[in-house]
This record gives sequence, structure tokens and C-alpha cells, in this order.
Amino acid sequence: MFIQRSRIGSRLLLAAASFVVLAACSDNKPAAPAEPAAVAAKPSDDPAWPSAAVADPTTLGFTAEGLAALDARMAQSVANQDFGGIVTLLMKDGEIAQFKSYGIRNGDPKTGTPMTTDTIFRIYSMTKPVTGVALMQLYEQGKWQLDDPISKFAPELANLKVLTWKDGKPVMKGGKPVLADPTKPPTMRQLMSHTAGFAYGILGGDDPVNTAYRSQNVPTSKNLDEMMTKLTGLPLLYDPGTRWVYSVSVDVQGYLVQKISGQKFGDYLKANIFTPLNMNETSFILPEDKKERLAEVYGWNKDKSALQINPQRNDIASYDATNEMESGGGGLLSTAHDYGRFVQMLVNKGTLAGKTILKPESIAVMAENQIGDLGVFSDGTSGNPGLPGQKFGLDFAIYTDPAAGQHPFGKGTFYWSGIAGTIFWVDPVNNIGFVGMVQSFGGRRPDAMDFRAETGRLIYAALKPTAAAPAAMPAEAAKQPEAVH
Repeated sequence: MFIQRSRIGSRLLLAAASFVVLAACSDNKPAAPAEPAAVAAKPSDDPAWPSAAVADPTTLGFTAEGLAALDARMAQSVANQDFGGIVTLLMKDGEIAQFKSYGIRNGDPKTGTPMTTDTIFRIYSMTKPVTGVALMQLYEQGKWQLDDPISKFAPELANLKVLTWKDGKPVMKGGKPVLADPTKPPTMRQLMSHTAGFAYGILGGDDPVNTAYRSQNVPTSKNLDEMMTKLTGLPLLYDPGTRWVYSVSVDVQGYLVQKISGQKFGDYLKANIFTPLNMNETSFILPEDKKERLAEVYGWNKDKSALQINPQRNDIASYDATNEMESGGGGLLSTAHDYGRFVQMLVNKGTLAGKTILKPESIAVMAENQIGDLGVFSDGTSGNPGLPGQKFGLDFAIYTDPAAGQHPFGKGTFYWSGIAGTIFWVDPVNNIGFVGMVQSFGGRRPDAMDFRAETGRLIYAALKPTAAAPAAMPAEAAKQPEAVH
């Protein structure tokens, strides 16, 4: 009886359900879609972010004492005239733990205009990761593959020769270098990992290739087209894939972004990276109305035992309205705010403020070892074994084994820096991003602070013991390479 009544009840329920469906169909009104769950706003959704630290940075996993020590060390450094001025930006878990400025940005080192967090800096080689991200956007669109030869997109580089070496020296004959065909043509992967064999010139090297780069002003050509014309007549320094050599390859990447996208390089960056990320003060040209905010470059005058303003280097980049050379390797100006948004995008694995710049998979490829057993930071003329625990991805250096080099960073931290002292890094283990801005060329005060090493050491010393970070290293151990950025 119970079973029978249950069956009757079930039939009634089915009939009622059918009636409801038929009624809905007769009105030709589809069922309303469910409302999407509201997405909580993040601080970085505000285009003004980063602007100020949170009220209580200890909620982000730092100690008040540790952050105070970082603050005091930066202030003491400018008081000692290690640098004219400094800006530091420390981000964790999508929030600002510290954002401060120290010293002066221009004028007399003691009485000049105070440094501010909106100061504009020459970021030089911190341009390189921006260029790499742009090229990877085109990779995601299927327009090139990592193991494609560069000549597929730049046919003018199809017949490059390579310098021959013996016992660590270039082979010469009749006063001229002996050249050979490369074993294999250089690839896009090698181009982005500084293993394609190109030279740079601006960082020294008395071999025939680096000498030719300097004599022909390759990195400071009139424009990217002229640079490529020069490169077609110059040999590679090494056979592709055999050495890690810091090189002009990222300027070549900028040319390829232009060639593959069909847009002028700077226009592409603005449309696809700067505008989506609200990096509105990052550019190759310094507008007239912003010149006062540009930080001067200072260096130590040992004869006067004081800082002095250094003249603009003419072998790297210029920023006036006549500049046509949009250098993907070192031509951008930026602020800590703008570059902080770029770094937070990397921390977030490719997105910021609802805008996807790259997919997480692309960030992962860029931040993993792409050079195998090769050593990083070879001087280009010797078999440098490289720095312990460090490798190179695609336009990023990576701490693959921080403990091996006695570094405090989380495993997989990737970074790059600029020749005037700037630095950024992304620690995916601890969800931290850091931007450090200074402008320094020439001599340094004896016993001056090592800005890159000290900021890293102090930040990790400030992490609470519960944070997923290795123990902080002593100051003398936390060293970063200075010469090749």
C-alpha cells in the first residue's frame, strides 16, 4: 500500500512539473540565468594603487621591528651619500607593506629636491621583462614557437656567421677574425634566454664582435630598423646554445614584436601592457611637463669625497622627443607606482584589476630554467661556471636553489635589474613583489650599502617566523650580481 501511494504521488509530482515547463514554454520566456557571484574588489583594482601602505603591515606577515629596520637602513644610506635618493615598494598578498622615498631626486645631493614616490626613473634593463611579456603575448596568439629560428621572422638574420675561438681567445688571421657557420641557427628560445650568441658592446669585451658593436653604436642606433641592418653585417659572438652571454637580444625582441604585430613597438606596449595596467607614466620619451620629476643619476667623487651628478650616458638611451630608438633592452622610463603594477601582475600570474596580460602558463614558462646546465653571468669571453643556484628563463633570472647561493629568497623567485641600480623581484612562494629604485653610476662611496642585497636581506629578516621563507642570510652572503644589468 505504501509503495502504491508513493507511485501515485510521484506521478502527480511529474505531472505538476510538466505543467510548469509547458506554461513557461507557452509564454516564450526563457528561465532567467542565475546571478553571478559578486567578485570582491581588490586594492589593486584601483588605478591609483599602489599609493600607500596598509594601516598595519604586520597583518601581511611582517614584523613592525623588521620593517622599521628596512626603513632606517634606507634613510641611513642616503644620509651617508651612498645614493642621492631611494624609493622602495614592498608588496605582499596584493597589499602594500611599505612604500617610501628617501633623500633627493635632483639638484645638490644635500639640499636638492626631495625624492617622492612619484619620481620618474631610468629603469634601463628593467625594460627587458616588459619586452619579454609583449613577445609572449604574441606567443599565446600562436604567432611563433619557442624553437622557431629567429630568421623565420627576421630573414635578414638568416646568414649570420659566428666568431671562432681557441683556448679562450678569438682566432685571427691576417688581422681579421676567422668566422664560421653556426652549428644551428639561433632560436626564439635562445633569443629570450641570452643564449642565441649575440654580443652587447656596452659592457666591455675586447674581442672583435663586442668592439664592432661599440664602433657601430648598435644599441643606440637611430631606430630598430637601423639596428637590425647593422646586426646583419656582424657575426655572433658564440655558437647558439653554447654560452649564456648578456646581449642585445632583447632589443631584437622589440623589433620582432614590431614585425610580428604590425605595430610600432612603443604603440604595441602602450596598447597591450601600459594602458591595461594603468602604467600611464611609463614610456620611451620624457614629456616636457614631467622633466622636473626625473631623478638625477649620482656617483661618488672620490677626490671630493662626495656625491656628484653624473652626465647622461650616450651609449645606453636618450629620452627626448627626437628619440626614435625604442630600445626593448633598456629604453624605458617608469615610476615605482607603474612598475609596481607590472610586478603585481607577475605576482598574480598574469592578471591585474580584471585585465589578463598573460596566462599563468606563460608566466611559468618565462620563470623556469631555459638554459639547462649553462652558467648565468658569463663575461662572454671565459667559461664562467655561473652563479650558484641561479639560472635564466625568458627575460628573467631565477633563484632555482637560493640556499646554494646563500640567498634569502623563496625558491623560484625571479628578478631583473637596471644598470643604474634599480631592482625588482617576484617571490611566488611568499607571494611577495618588490621594486627598488635608485639612480647611480660611476664610483661608490667606500663601504657603501649594497642596495640590492640589503633590501632583500632586510625584507626576509622582517618576515614573521610563520611565513614560508628560509632563514634570513647574513648581510655578507646576500649578494646580487652588479655588473651585467
